[in-house]
Amino acid sequence: MPKIAVHLSRGEGRAVEAFRSKGIHPARQINRAHILAALDQGVSDAQIEQVLGVSRKAIWRTRSAYQEKGLDFALQDLPRPGAPRKYAPGAGAEVVALACSQPPTGAKRWTLKLLVEAARQRPGLRHINRETVRQFLKKGIP
Repeated sequence: MPKIAVHLSRGEGRAVEAFRSKGIHPARQINRAHILAALDQGVSDAQIEQVLGVSRKAIWRTRSAYQEKGLDFALQDLPRPGAPRKYAPGAGAEVVALACSQPPTGAKRWTLKLLVEAARQRPGLRHINRETVRQFLKKGIP
């Protein structure tokens, strides 16, 4: 498969140089800027791999992202969705409300262990663990 040459416009070249030299950016984004600058200067993929310590795949992805959608798309990371939430949005509020209620008989105050046991009695919170209860209490009502 023939490699497509990357030719940055004058404005894009200045933007890449500014990105490389100014501000605080994640290392992956700076590497992409270095890759684009090197490709614009006609440096071979093998030399880019050796000097920057990146894989052929990283070079290929950066090149194709630039060709498909432009400079900003090639430099920036796409937002990642993250893991889905385990508990309903009101679960944190439910745990906080439980902590604000009267402690069970025989206890002066709520302990984390007592809160976990009480929370596990509620529907939707049957598998909640100690750390999740602690985080809910630390953050307050989410």
